Amino acid sequence: MTAPNRNVLWAETLVSELVAAGLDSVCISPGSRSTPLTVAFAEHPDVRVFSHLDERSSAFFALGRARRTGTPTAVVCTSGTAAANFHPAVLEASESRVPLLLLTADRPPELQDSGANQTTDQQKLYGDAVRSYRTLPEPEPEDRKLRSLRVTAARAMRNTGGPPAGPVHLNVPFRKPLEPLDVPEDVPEDIETTAPLGAGGRNGPFVSTTTGRTRLDSVDTERLASAIDDADRPLIVCGPADGPTPTRESVRQLAAATDAPVLADPLSDQRFGPDVETLPVCGGYDSYLDAAEDWPEPDFVLRTGASPTSKVLRKYLRDVDTQQVVVDPAGQWREAEFTATDLVVADPTALFSDLADAVASPGSDGWRERLAAAERTHWEAVDETFAEEYIEGAICRDVVAAAPDPATLFVSNSMPVRDIDRFGQPREADLTVLGNRGVSGIDGITSTALGAGSATDDPLVVVTGDLAYYHDMNGLLALSRCGVDATIVLVNNDGGGIFHKLPIEDFDPPFTEQFKTPHGLDFEPTGDLYGLEFKRADDRATFLSLFEESVGSDGATVIEFRTDAEGSHRVRDRLHERVCETVQ
Repeated sequence: MTAPNRNVLWAETLVSELVAAGLDSVCISPGSRSTPLTVAFAEHPDVRVFSHLDERSSAFFALGRARRTGTPTAVVCTSGTAAANFHPAVLEASESRVPLLLLTADRPPELQDSGANQTTDQQKLYGDAVRSYRTLPEPEPEDRKLRSLRVTAARAMRNTGGPPAGPVHLNVPFRKPLEPLDVPEDVPEDIETTAPLGAGGRNGPFVSTTTGRTRLDSVDTERLASAIDDADRPLIVCGPADGPTPTRESVRQLAAATDAPVLADPLSDQRFGPDVETLPVCGGYDSYLDAAEDWPEPDFVLRTGASPTSKVLRKYLRDVDTQQVVVDPAGQWREAEFTATDLVVADPTALFSDLADAVASPGSDGWRERLAAAERTHWEAVDETFAEEYIEGAICRDVVAAAPDPATLFVSNSMPVRDIDRFGQPREADLTVLGNRGVSGIDGITSTALGAGSATDDPLVVVTGDLAYYHDMNGLLALSRCGVDATIVLVNNDGGGIFHKLPIEDFDPPFTEQFKTPHGLDFEPTGDLYGLEFKRADDRATFLSLFEESVGSDGATVIEFRTDAEGSHRVRDRLHERVCETVQ
């Protein structure tokens, strides 16, 4: 390896080792101090580079790509506030267990605490939100330091995988010159001889890491299987997927062996796919579980994934007085009602498969049929209601029903994810439904979605509200700069419609101006600004026609549907009451 100066050597060594450890993509924002890293990534043949002008959008794009692939994407930025703009995505990656590698360029040590321009304290900038952190030593063409750099790169990549998976921060200081200028005698001409391992590396990763799976022994497996065998009304609850979650096949195996209904969050990767209609996989529980007070309780609950989106389901599980087992491969506590009785630290797929083989007797047919009947009641009421009143939830229902097979569907927080939860009916299609439920922000939704879309050839559908669209309009630039096609369904209710669900609605003022915050913005000019098709639908037939046209073609289209937030909430409430009365 030859390099015109030590910064080039340092950056090329770091990048080559990250790629050898499995990194295949990076998001880069322009900046001076990060020049060595930017050039090294741009010149490496085995890494895909995505250029982003906005660091916040860049980090969320990387988050979405990593969420879709399950492998880390790197982000690179210059020093100062650029690095701070990564922070919202770092928080989301940490809480939702998404592997992310943060490479922040920094000023050299002698400029710290000196008033030097664009210099701030970047030490442990993201606090405990990262799985590991290190400020790299100053670049030096010395064998031991280069070997240390390679080991640090390998460890950083490994640490993004956890458990639990999450972001890792490497702070990388550079002195000038930052460009690949020739600096005589800065790097010895015989560096490959004097530093054979440091400069040349190995054929493959410098350090290979082998990670095993946590699996219960036969005694503990039999103990859980016996508890399931003793249950007449077993229940499987699958929350949002974050990190290792049971495969669809393993959940189907256990559900079939136990006759346990499966309550599947739309983000769990279990609501859609083979056999969901026959198991049954339930998706309407957010409506009818409020009417379950007089039902027999489940007598064994097995939970996996993060906390469910549905508040109704969370409160139902809170009040269940039975053995409730939470499975988490990282051994963390993620049950905020604090009523679960058991925490099982194991790989979920292995556990579900082992239990399916070990159980001997299924549960009650009447229990399964009770939930299946409630499901039928819910969906019949939904269809009848939405045939007459086409509200926000009806749009989400149609998106799920009409999305291509396969497809990636990214859904925003606030009302869209709740409407997908209540109205997204299980179907036998390969839908990958994603969302940012770690800290549930509405910032970065578009960027995260486009990052996810960049990782697959499946059609990408994004369902977002108007405030989330406004928050991340910068992210739309990735459509053209990063070559992503998308159908963006913009549900525009002119403000924070979710606040109609809260008691503050009865206090106006300040409700309208300080909570709902109507903005009155016309988003159509974003079509010209970002080079996309912008279309509006005023009724169901028009929406479905525009949606089918968009998902079947290349390019990017925003389909805006303007709704009345308060009216939509009133219809949701009436529908909820109707289902509960019928189920009771």
